Amino acid sequence: MDPFDSNSTERASLPRNMIENSMFEEEPDIVDLAKDSTAYPTFPALDPDEVAYEPRSSRLLVRGLGENDVDDDEEDCESSARLLGMSFMNRSSAQRSHSSPYVRQLPPRSCSLPSARTTVVCVLFLVIVASMTMVLYFLPGCTFTKMGCPKSNNKTSTNGTDSELFPWAEFRLPRSISPLSYDLTLSPDFNNMDFTGHTVINMSVLHNTKRIVLHSENLNITKATFRIGNGDASDVTILEYKPRQQIAVKFSKELKAGQNCVLTLDYTADLSHTYDGFYNSSYIDQDGNKRVLAATQFEPLFARKAFPCFDEPSFKAIFQIKIKRKLEYMALSNMPKVKTTLLANGFMQDEFAKTTVKMSTYLVAFIVGNFTPTSKNVSDILVSVYSVPEKKEHTDYALATASKLLEFYNDFFEINYPLQKLDLVGIPDFLAGAMENWGLITFRETTLLVGTQSSPLEKQLVASVIAHELAHQWFGNLVTMSWWSDLWLNEGFATYMQYMSLQTVLPQLDIGNLFLAMRFRAMDKDALNSSHAVSTEVNTPEQVEEMFDSVSYEKGASILLMLNASLSSDQQFRKGIIQYLKQFSGLNTDTDDLWNSLTEVDLSNQHPNVSEMMKSWTSQKGFPLVTLSRKGDQVTLTQEHFLLTSDDTSHSSSMWTVLVTYVNDNCSLAPDCRQLFTLSAKSGTLKVPESVKWLKLNYRNTGFYIVDYGHDGWGALIDAMSNNAKVLTQEDRASLIHNIFSLSKLGRVSFRQVLSLLNYMSNETETTPVREALLQLNNIYHQLNKRYEQGLVTRMKSYILNLFGALTEKQTWTKEDSVSTQELRSALLETACYLEENKCKQQAKDLFRQYIDSNGTFQIPGDLQRVVFSVAAQSTDDWGTLLTIYQYATYDSEKQNMLQGLASTPHTPSIVWLLSAGLNGNIIPTQDLPSVIRTVCRSFTGNLIAWDFIQENWNQLIEKFPMGSFAIQRIIKAATSQLSTQLHFNQVQSFFSSLRERGSQLRSVQEALETIRLNQRWMERNLPSLDKWL
Repeated sequence: MDPFDSNSTERASLPRNMIENSMFEEEPDIVDLAKDSTAYPTFPALDPDEVAYEPRSSRLLVRGLGENDVDDDEEDCESSARLLGMSFMNRSSAQRSHSSPYVRQLPPRSCSLPSARTTVVCVLFLVIVASMTMVLYFLPGCTFTKMGCPKSNNKTSTNGTDSELFPWAEFRLPRSISPLSYDLTLSPDFNNMDFTGHTVINMSVLHNTKRIVLHSENLNITKATFRIGNGDASDVTILEYKPRQQIAVKFSKELKAGQNCVLTLDYTADLSHTYDGFYNSSYIDQDGNKRVLAATQFEPLFARKAFPCFDEPSFKAIFQIKIKRKLEYMALSNMPKVKTTLLANGFMQDEFAKTTVKMSTYLVAFIVGNFTPTSKNVSDILVSVYSVPEKKEHTDYALATASKLLEFYNDFFEINYPLQKLDLVGIPDFLAGAMENWGLITFRETTLLVGTQSSPLEKQLVASVIAHELAHQWFGNLVTMSWWSDLWLNEGFATYMQYMSLQTVLPQLDIGNLFLAMRFRAMDKDALNSSHAVSTEVNTPEQVEEMFDSVSYEKGASILLMLNASLSSDQQFRKGIIQYLKQFSGLNTDTDDLWNSLTEVDLSNQHPNVSEMMKSWTSQKGFPLVTLSRKGDQVTLTQEHFLLTSDDTSHSSSMWTVLVTYVNDNCSLAPDCRQLFTLSAKSGTLKVPESVKWLKLNYRNTGFYIVDYGHDGWGALIDAMSNNAKVLTQEDRASLIHNIFSLSKLGRVSFRQVLSLLNYMSNETETTPVREALLQLNNIYHQLNKRYEQGLVTRMKSYILNLFGALTEKQTWTKEDSVSTQELRSALLETACYLEENKCKQQAKDLFRQYIDSNGTFQIPGDLQRVVFSVAAQSTDDWGTLLTIYQYATYDSEKQNMLQGLASTPHTPSIVWLLSAGLNGNIIPTQDLPSVIRTVCRSFTGNLIAWDFIQENWNQLIEKFPMGSFAIQRIIKAATSQLSTQLHFNQVQSFFSSLRERGSQLRSVQEALETIRLNQRWMERNLPSLDKWL
C-alpha cells in the first residue's frame, strides 16, 4: 500500500494552465514537442497490436512563437511546459484542444434562428416522444432503468428454456443454504488461454427454500445437476444475473431445513487477463524465452471467476482441489499434493489433500507454472519459498525470516499453525504486494526475493510483508470477519502484528520508524470528510474494494497500539487476543466480538469496559483534536473532531474515549515518565506542579489524535526544542512536526509558528523527525511548483537545502549497514538531488558512471539506487542506457529502482513512452503502472502528461485494475493530491463526473476533490506568509 496563496502580479495569480492566454495575442503556430529527435533515445517497439498512447497535446499551441523561435534539438521540455502552461490541465472531457488527435473535429456551429416550420415540427416530435415515454412507463412489469425498458432481470438458462425472473434481488446472498465442501477439478490450457472446470458443492439447507443462489462470473456453465442426499441426480436449469455476478437454481418444491444436497457444475472460461480470478501471466527467463503460468487472486470477490461458489467470507467450507496440467509444469495449492495420476491424453492430474480447516473462498489458491522451492522443516511444518528457477538464490532470506516468524506466532498466539505446509511463492506478474492464501501465500517478487547484496532497507520490506501475511494465518484465516465492513479485523490486526513481531524477532530492522510514519499518513487520510469509519457498511463491489485502504490497515493497527500502550503490561493485551482467537477459531466475527473478548479478560484495573471505550474508535470516522490550556497547576483538556473540511451538521457531536498520555520537562524520555489521563467527555482537567514549564501529550505518538498546545504551549515547546533537541524522544519530535503542520492545514496555527518550530532542525540528526519534516516541506514545494509560483518555488528550494544542508553534507555514498542510517540518507539525498543541489547531482552522476563502466561488477548501495538512477534519467543518453539495463536486469529490487529512475525523466517523449509501455505491459509490467504514474506526477510536466493519460485511458485502467482497488486509488491520488487551484478542481470534477458509474461514485474521487479544495484554501491563506518568511 502519503499527502497543501496574495500574489505579486496578475499573471502569477492565474493557475498554470491559464498563463498562455494572458501572455500572447497572436494566432498560434504549432510546435511538436513529442516528435523524434536525435536528442532522445530510441525506444523499444511496443506490440503493434496494442494502441500506443500519444498525449492529446503532444502538439501544443504556442502563442507568439514563430517557427524559428524554438530549436527542437535543444528544447527543454520542462521549461517549455512551464512557459506554455501546457494546456492538459485546462481540458475536461468537454473541453478538448482542437489540435487533439483524439477528438473528432466538429463543424462550426451556427447560431441562426430556426424557421417557423422547423419549430412546429420539433414541437410535434417532442410531444410524440413524451407520449411514448408515458405509455412505456405505465406498461405492466416495465421498470425504467438507465438502459431503458424493461429492466434486465433474467438470463436464458444453460438448457435453452425460456427466460425466467431471477429469484434474488440483493447484493448479499440469502442465508438459507450453506456450503459444506467443494470438490474442484480445473484444467488450464495455455495454448488457448482458457480452462475447464468441474465443481461439486455439498450443501446444507438451513431454512426451507425454493432456490439456491450463489456466485459465478464469466463462467460458461455447460451442464448442471442436482440431487438431495443420496438420491438420483437430475439436470437443472441455471439462471444468471450478470450485474451481481449471481446464478441460481429454482425448485418447484421446497428444500427442507436439515437436508443435505449436492450441486454439480461443468463449465469453461477464459483465463483472466487482469490480476484477479484465475489469471494467466508470463515472463521472460534468463535465456530470453517466454514462460507462461497461471495463478489466482481471489480476494475480495474473485473466486467466482474461477469456480461457482458462495463467494462471501462467512460461507466457510472444506475444499479438495485437483489440477490437470502438462508434464512440463507443476501445480501448487493450499494443501500438500497427495497423488499424481497420468491421464490418457498425456496430461497429469495432481490431487491435493482436503483442507483440514474450513476456509472462506477468497483464501483458496492454486498455481500452475515452473517454480523451484527452497524448504525447511519448522515445528513439524514444511516451510518452502518458491521462485522461478533462475531466482532460487534469492529465496534464502525469505525462508529464514518466515521460519523465525512462524515460530514466534505459534508461541505468541498459543495456537499452532494448523496446516501441514506453508508455501511462499514469488509470482513474476502480481498486482498486490502479497496475498495470505492459507498455506499458499503469494507475493510480488520484490516483496519476497532479495539477493546476497541486498540492503537492510530491502530486507526490511521483505520481512515486513512476510510478517503481515503470516499474521493473517491467524487473523483472517483462522478467525475471519463476517463481512467486508469489518475488514480491519483482518488487516488492522495483521498490520499491528507485522510491526510488533519484527520489533521482537528482527529488532535490527528498526521497524518502529516505518510504523510511526504509516500512522501519520493514516491520520492525514482520516482527517478528510471523505474518510470512513473503521467498521462501515459496504454494499457494492467498488465499496468492498475501497475498504482496502489506510483506514482499515494503519488506523486499525493504530487503535490496537493505542489500547495496548494504555495497559500496564503487554501481557494483558496478548491475553485478550488469545482468548479472541481461541473462542472464535474457525468462525466469523464482527468488531463487537473482539471488544467483548477483550472486556471479558481481566482488564478491570484500568478499563472496566473495553467494548464501550473502543467502539468510539471504530464506529465513527475521524479522530479527536485535543486542545490544552493551562492556568497555574490546572490543565484543561478539550476534545473535538479533527476535520479539515468542516461539516457541522454531521460531526459536532463526535466524541471519543481518548487515552491521553503525557510527559513534562521534569521527566520526558523514559517510559516510566509517562502518565495517563482518560478523556471521555467533552473536557476534563488534571493537575500538574506549577513548576512544570511544558507538557508533551501523546507520548511517543502511541495515540491516534492530534494535540493543539495553544500559543503559549507551543511557544514553550519550541523554546525547549531550540535549547536541546534531545529533550524529547525522536517519536515525540516527529509527532510535534506532524501535529503543527496538520494544525496549519486546519488554520489553528500560523505558518510562522510552523517555521519557528522547524528552526531547531539544524540540530536534528534522527531519522523520523527529519523524514517527516522533509515530507511536509516537499509537499508544499510540489504544490507551489504545480501552481507555477516560480519565485516562491526558488525560495522554498533554497530554504529546504539550507535547513538540511549541514546534515546532508554528512551523508556518505558508500555502503551502510544501519536501516535507520539508510532511511535518513536516502531521504536527504533524494531531496537534495531533486532540488538540483550541485554536489549531490555530481556524486550521483559519478556513481552511475562507475556502475556503467564496471560492466556489472560494481553495485550501487540499494538505498542510493533510486537517487542515482533518477539523476541519470535527467540525461536523454543516460535514460536510454538505463532503459537498456532495465530490460536485462534480473534482480527485482534493483529493477524497481531503475524503473523509478526512468519515471523521473523530465523529457516528454520518454514520459509518454513509459506510460504507454506500462499500459501495454510487454516491457514495463502493468502491475508497476500505478507506481510509474506516481513518480511521473512529481514533476510539473509529468503531472500534466499523466493526468492527460489517465483521462484518455480510463476505461482501460479500470479493466486492468478493479474499480475502487488500491491501484486505482493510488493512480487518482498521484495525479491530484498536489493540485491547488479552482481550475484544477473544476477540471478534475468535470472529468470524474462524466464517468458516471465508471468512477464518479468512488470514495477516492471524493477524497481527491476534497484534497484539492483543502490545498487551495491553505495556499490562499498562507501565500503571503510564505512570501514574507522564506
